[in-house]
Amino acid sequence: MRRILVVDDSATMRKMVMASLRDVKDVIFGEAGNGLEAIEQLEIAPFDLMILDLNMPDMHGLEVLQFVLNHPQYSKTPIVILTTKGDEGSRSEALAAGAACYLTKPFHPKSLAGEIVNLLSEPSTSHASQ
Repeated sequence: MRRILVVDDSATMRKMVMASLRDVKDVIFGEAGNGLEAIEQLEIAPFDLMILDLNMPDMHGLEVLQFVLNHPQYSKTPIVILTTKGDEGSRSEALAAGAACYLTKPFHPKSLAGEIVNLLSEPSTSHASQ
């Protein structure tokens, strides 16, 4: 089983993301409502992929992205940014910081699912099974 951590301060959005990925096979989800919770979740159990909002309380998504990718165990973990920030500056900054993909809300469920399937099929995304 592959593990995906969905990080968004909106519980409704987390549920929408998980519902959009219901057809992705062999996946289980974890949830975090802010960046600090996301980091706590990573300490509890490893994840193979993270879907991360940028605008959150306590810790901005870009800070979470940088923290996770600087952690030796998660340095190759694909992180998908899913945010309302559609400007080119935010996109460029997140991708330069190491995000694997940048999608904006509202999102198309099939597009999100396609990106996730592609990223999970890459050989470097097997942290939870190690």
